[in-house]
Amino acid sequence: MTQRQAFFPPDRHALYEKHRYSAAVRSGDLLFVSGQVGSRDDGSPEPDFEHQVQRAFANLRAALGSAGCGFDDVLDVTSFHTDPQAQIETVLKVKNQHFPEPPHPAWTAIGTTWIAGFDFEIKVIARVPVTP
Repeated sequence: MTQRQAFFPPDRHALYEKHRYSAAVRSGDLLFVSGQVGSRDDGSPEPDFEHQVQRAFANLRAALGSAGCGFDDVLDVTSFHTDPQAQIETVLKVKNQHFPEPPHPAWTAIGTTWIAGFDFEIKVIARVPVTP
């Protein structure tokens, strides 16, 4: 049986404690990163939508980095949007800053009505790089 190993960014934010979940869990050579939202350090939402998306990606970078991964290691992305039609251009603008070159990861975008007070969430699966 493969053992799970939990990872947290060094500046672990309040949501992990409040809702009792791991930022990322490694199993074998795969890293499953929990949904990252545009939260401030205290867990509250960033009010401006573009800044909320940027913070979500920054939180994602930190969660990936805690396990030795980066955006180049991401295989699969799922994003959640409270108003996809109005938000997609902003999301794509920020996404393209982090995934600028092909091959791009697989991506599924889902419209939803509630994300615990947030308007955007992103979760990924990454392959942990092999260290020599």
